[in-house]
Amino acid sequence: MSRAVTVDDLAFAGIALAAGLLAAFLARAVLRWLAKHADRTRWSGDDVIVEALRRVVPWAAVVGGAASAAATLPLTRTVHTHVNQSLTVLLIFVCTLAAARVIAGLVQTVTQSRSGVAGSATIFVNITRVLVLAIGFLVVLQTLGISIAPMLTALGVGGLAVALALQDTLANLFAGIHILASKTVQPGDYIRLSSGEEGYVEDINWRQTTVRALSNNLVVIPNGQLAKANMTNYMRPEQRLTILVQAGVAYDSDLDQVERVTMEVVAEVMTEITGAVPEHEPAVRFHTFGDSRIGFTVILGVGEFSDQYRIKHEFIKRLHRRYQREGIRIPAPARTVALHQGAVVVPQQRTGREQTDAHPVLPD
Repeated sequence: MSRAVTVDDLAFAGIALAAGLLAAFLARAVLRWLAKHADRTRWSGDDVIVEALRRVVPWAAVVGGAASAAATLPLTRTVHTHVNQSLTVLLIFVCTLAAARVIAGLVQTVTQSRSGVAGSATIFVNITRVLVLAIGFLVVLQTLGISIAPMLTALGVGGLAVALALQDTLANLFAGIHILASKTVQPGDYIRLSSGEEGYVEDINWRQTTVRALSNNLVVIPNGQLAKANMTNYMRPEQRLTILVQAGVAYDSDLDQVERVTMEVVAEVMTEITGAVPEHEPAVRFHTFGDSRIGFTVILGVGEFSDQYRIKHEFIKRLHRRYQREGIRIPAPARTVALHQGAVVVPQQRTGREQTDAHPVLPD
């Protein structure tokens, strides 16, 4: 039997609860100060940790004060048990959410730092968050005295049925994990599939990969289809690319002059246009005697895939202007057609099932 509640009991309980609230207020102030210092560091992981602590520490202080207040009151054993279980479940719930936020944030930080881009591979973040929340849920059940062994057994048996029902979803899930683990594709890479889709990889989640085309449209590709497709990654093993620009000059041109002038234009473009790679060694290679011109290829270096359009644009404009100033002619395609007198066969029109042989018509 519990004794009656006295004024002293209420005073001690109030002091304990007030102490918990004061500790929560002080902890929040200290963590706010730490957050300002964490913003000044390069590593974003400390921001995630401090933000999570700002959520869990004040709540832990309040729960501790409430538990101390309940301990000072003359409650029955049953009430004490229920109060302690409720406070424990609340504390586990807050800690689980904070742990899920911290671990998911750290995983996201790691994926961003390794890929070197602003995008995120949310498949790892989501898997981590779900695992932490599942562990916290099992701890809560164990705290409440609910045996989790039968539940785990039922989940193991039911997992087979779920796996059969979600074959495509699971295939996309494991395909996404395989893509990221093999590092063939990372968020921020520019890819082109054999089916024609191309663009920058925005995100790889548990089901699909989102690609942003140069037209700013989003292309959604299932992970399973991406894993099986023939794909060109223009960011691997490095972002710098070599591009080829085809050109041609007339047969009466001085090829040494053409090469010298072209290399001067290339050097000008490489040093003045954003996205060019000045240290890349350019080249001019003649390769074809065409119908009306001598063809050659200009080899340029660009910083990344989308830079090639700006580099080609400026190079062609400046090369055309320089050729005009130097008197180098770029001929238009021309073809000579010779007509010879001879027999011309004129087919007769066929009607119905009748068929008339074609007769030669001789010129006068």
